[in-house]
Amino acid sequence: MIIKCKYLIAVNFFTAIFFSAACNQAKNQTSENSIMETKNTNEINTTGIDTITFGAGCFWCVEAVFQRLEGVTSVKSGYMGGKIKNPTYREVCSGLTDHAEVCQITYDPSKLKIKDLLEVFFKTHDPTTLNRQGADAGTQYRSAIFYHTPEQKEISEKIKEELNKSGAYSNPIVTEITAASAFYIAEDYHQNYFNLNGKEPYCQYVIQPKIEKFEKVFKDKMKKP
Repeated sequence: MIIKCKYLIAVNFFTAIFFSAACNQAKNQTSENSIMETKNTNEINTTGIDTITFGAGCFWCVEAVFQRLEGVTSVKSGYMGGKIKNPTYREVCSGLTDHAEVCQITYDPSKLKIKDLLEVFFKTHDPTTLNRQGADAGTQYRSAIFYHTPEQKEISEKIKEELNKSGAYSNPIVTEITAASAFYIAEDYHQNYFNLNGKEPYCQYVIQPKIEKFEKVFKDKMKKP
């Protein structure tokens, strides 16, 4: 069983369940490290498929949500925004590489607009907590939009500004909006994590509630079974 940088404390039914980041149980064997650098895709896409990269805390959570969104063609967990090449999960967990845990999302713009993606992004995590989502703390868990086109940059900045002005959140949005850089796909065991490990404690107590919220709020935007 792989535990992702945190442990679970279960208490009686009158209390909540809390998690803490630990980052000391990540695997780092060469045989498990399937990291590869992909091309920086800042250019406007002409193939009918667009790409955007989101950081919103644990990439297991982000992946599980966006996999269920109609119009999304693929979701890959990985690392972006750091200062070294080919980082391992253990190195990213240290916070010393400056990478964020991200999901690189490809989508069909004829079925899914960038505004819809951003709506899901902002509503399925807390964009007001700096370098933290829940008990997952560290720069690797920062809220970030890595745009791949000028249009994505413009719309992201506009929506962030509008949300701040509207008072939608009690605190200012701290989401980083920056150009996509080198993307390093995470180790194999991080890919499709919730679908393969849904009964693990972190999946049950952290990811499952996010999916339930997504299904409730975005029912009309979900992929059909």
